[in-house]
Amino acid sequence: MRPYPRLLFCLRLICVCGLTSLLCAADTLASSAPVPTRAENDAATRRGFDHFYNLEYDKAIREFETAQQAHPDDPFAVNHTLEGVIFRELFRIGALDTEAYAGDNFLTKKLAAPLDPKVQARVRQLSDQALALSQARLDKNPNDVDALYARGVTRGMRATYSGIAERAWFSGLRSAVAARHDHERVLELDPNYVDAKVLVGTHLYIVGSLNWPTKVAASIVGISGSKEKGLDYLRQGSTEAHSEVASDAQIVYALFLRREQKYDEALRVVGRMQSEFPRNELMAAEYAHLLNAAGHGQEAIAAYRKVLANCRSNLYSSCRIGVPAYGLGEALRGQRQYQEAADAYELAATSSASDPDLRQKATLAAGQMYDVLQRRDTALEKYRAVVAENSTSGAADLARHYMKQAYTSP
Repeated sequence: MRPYPRLLFCLRLICVCGLTSLLCAADTLASSAPVPTRAENDAATRRGFDHFYNLEYDKAIREFETAQQAHPDDPFAVNHTLEGVIFRELFRIGALDTEAYAGDNFLTKKLAAPLDPKVQARVRQLSDQALALSQARLDKNPNDVDALYARGVTRGMRATYSGIAERAWFSGLRSAVAARHDHERVLELDPNYVDAKVLVGTHLYIVGSLNWPTKVAASIVGISGSKEKGLDYLRQGSTEAHSEVASDAQIVYALFLRREQKYDEALRVVGRMQSEFPRNELMAAEYAHLLNAAGHGQEAIAAYRKVLANCRSNLYSSCRIGVPAYGLGEALRGQRQYQEAADAYELAATSSASDPDLRQKATLAAGQMYDVLQRRDTALEKYRAVVAENSTSGAADLARHYMKQAYTSP
């Protein structure tokens, strides 16, 4: 990423040649623009991101707040704190399970816990503060690329929180479109500002993935999409050495590659991140998910078991055993190891006290395995537990069906 547009280079040449002192003064003024607080130039921010990507959100937020106190007028510093606060809450309510985003389950998945009103208030306060700081700079210079980028980041995070946490989809969409416009403007002013390609690329891919009628409706209001261009932008963002959002780009890029069934490349991306952030259990579980989705069943089983062993050894900063345990059950089922699959599903169910959807899904799957093992009484017990958990869910409908007719393996 280049912090200044090419125009400044031209101005410097004019100053050196002595053509006009006025342009030299303009160059000096531009060069004195505030330098954004980033991981590459601020130790607290750098430590904060290391904690952030290892799911150590409390430590990350403390580091980001230290940087914010040192740079109170920098929207970048405020945005870092905002990101930590939002993602700590998304993790707490169970909204960061990559399995849901591999399909469209995140649209209907119930939150594992209610939102914290204090967090909602802080998200509003921090986003308003960041927007005000960016706007103050844009009022002085509408083409301030760093301020435009910072405003787009704030709007993008507001969209994430509104859509995923608050389920305020229309409000989230408005913020997402505004964020995309900001970052598209950044790229118009400075095509080398690669960080801006991450948000734009994500939006391009999502819109490009919509069904045809919805895509046409989006185009009418000026929202275009392209899966190919979106993936290309994310690929560029994920390989930019000096980008502080390269890790974000890699996470989103791998997720979209999985949706496109481009498993080999996704495995390479997630494998690198797993090595870079070894205390992140979600990253390790995602690698196992990818192995299973790619048809490498035995390797996936070994990877899931390693995640569970690391959880028991407290090698991760935070661990929710239910997710890898359920994944292990799925991989074992695929290899027709039904008793071991039932055991894994049972572990997932008993370990998911804070995630009723996962608990119900795992209990249903355990019942199916007991049917295959011809342990009908145990299977019926599991199906009744599924219905008792939530009688209106799709899992409950399936359980009632299997109570009448035993499940058989396809």
